[in-house]
Amino acid sequence: MHKHDETTGLAGHQHSLEPAVRKKELLREGEFFRAGVAHAKASIQHGIKPEVMMRTAFDHTTVALRTKADALLKPTGANVAMLMPYVMNALNFVRQRRLGKPVAGAAVAVGVLGWYFNRKRARKAAKEG
Repeated sequence: MHKHDETTGLAGHQHSLEPAVRKKELLREGEFFRAGVAHAKASIQHGIKPEVMMRTAFDHTTVALRTKADALLKPTGANVAMLMPYVMNALNFVRQRRLGKPVAGAAVAVGVLGWYFNRKRARKAAKEG
């Protein structure tokens, strides 16, 4: 712990023992403190706006999804940043050809097949083990 005495300021630094100089130091310290409070208050008022909260939630979700995708791609040596140009080209192609519903159906079918084979493999491993 820090020993507090009469010449120690808020930041833990020593104030001058001369009254006039000490008064100036204390006034400046109070000014910095008030500026910090005003900054914190403005930051809270900005952060509580619905659009800012929504944007923050969207950013956190995006980072979480990208981290998960990078973790899944790590064994292949790829990452999201490397694959994104190809994904954007594929999405643009699908959008221009109006193939959204068939591609979405195919993605769901591949997902269901993957889930089925994963479940089948897990059951087989459970029987053997």
